[in-house]
Amino acid sequence: MTTKEDGFSADERAAMRQAASERKRSQAGKNGEAEALAAIAAMDDHDRPIAEGLHALVRRELPELTSKTWYGFPAYCKDGKVVFFYQFAAKFKTRYGHIGFQDVAHLDDGAMWPTAFAVTEWTDEVQARVADLIRRAVG
Repeated sequence: MTTKEDGFSADERAAMRQAASERKRSQAGKNGEAEALAAIAAMDDHDRPIAEGLHALVRRELPELTSKTWYGFPAYCKDGKVVFFYQFAAKFKTRYGHIGFQDVAHLDDGAMWPTAFAVTEWTDEVQARVADLIRRAVG
């Protein structure tokens, strides 16, 4: 529900508060893999297998990346910058979650390219496509 006074829904305001809290924990050296794993564990039965699959893939294929939460989402970083994250469906009550890429990701392809990919289930085919994407994104 959006309010007239600020234009943000309750979910959006909660995400902003969460991001501020994450920033404080990060500055104190406390927002890392344990927090990302806790966020994944708290997901519902639809989102959790996707997030678990993504996390396992990152650990196996790109162990140099660090993880943390970012607006409550499991996020994966290179040199302290978020490269990609999993925005789970239940967070904003959407039909599907997606893997989103930040501007530091190396996915550029001409004048236009996708920066988010919907994921409805974690399969071998999805895992292979995501593996290719995250390797390219990290460069």
